[in-house]
Amino acid sequence: MTNSTSPVIGIIGGSGLYNIEGLTNTRWERVATPWGEASDELLIGEFAGTKTVFLPRHGRGHKIPPSELNYRANIDALKRAGVTDIISLSAVGSLKEELPPGHFVIVDQFIDRSFAREKSFFGTGCVAHVSMAHPTCPRLGDALEASAKELGLPFTRGGTYIVMEGPQFSTLAESNLYRSWGCSVIGMTNMPEAKLAREAEIDYASIAMVTDYDCWHEGHDAVTVDAVVRVLLDNADKARNLIKSVLPKIGAPRGPCPAGCDRALEYALITAPEARAAAMLAKLDAVAGRIL
Repeated sequence: MTNSTSPVIGIIGGSGLYNIEGLTNTRWERVATPWGEASDELLIGEFAGTKTVFLPRHGRGHKIPPSELNYRANIDALKRAGVTDIISLSAVGSLKEELPPGHFVIVDQFIDRSFAREKSFFGTGCVAHVSMAHPTCPRLGDALEASAKELGLPFTRGGTYIVMEGPQFSTLAESNLYRSWGCSVIGMTNMPEAKLAREAEIDYASIAMVTDYDCWHEGHDAVTVDAVVRVLLDNADKARNLIKSVLPKIGAPRGPCPAGCDRALEYALITAPEARAAAMLAKLDAVAGRIL
């Protein structure tokens, strides 16, 4: 990486997040990937001078369930669009009393309990092992925290997001198990998304937006669908304001990531150069081109 780069910010979330006042020079663009079709076209534009790329995670109209998302194609498409940093937003259930509906959590850890998803760009022909000890970028977390404070949003910095396979929600026994593990929130979409962003050397941050308590809460059954929808709509308004506030903070030219997120592959490839398969290398041209 050069000494200074102009960031391109990727936003992954619901389609309602993209109706942001001030987003200019917009166009929808289909990006082909060797991993298949991404969830949707990318909405490419500029906000306050920062190039911004939006991806509707489930497709416009929310037509793709979590287990059928093509996570590899989504991250590859963003990488091909020049994205250097990803802000991921997702609706979650709360596993803690102190994280009520309407609360935001700037996630810093994950537990991956998904099992039916392709989780790596690498495989037979080119093997790599990246570190996931600290799966989110603290620099992006700092910017999100600053914006949340400025906006007066109810938020918590730090928390563990447990990713379940879905599409069904937890049993009561599962919910209580996850609480005993100290998890903060539960959702279905941030894994393998965060793992793939790390393999693609893209700085990644996750904002978990609480819509309701998971089924452990004794008052959970009293929550109506209308109430959940109201929280979703309110969260979307808050999320749009958060995005508008944080983009100028992270859009200025910068040097390499202090945490090394943009150099995650530096010592991760284990397959000897002479043993690497040409077909696999061709598929890795975007996500691992810097190191290959």
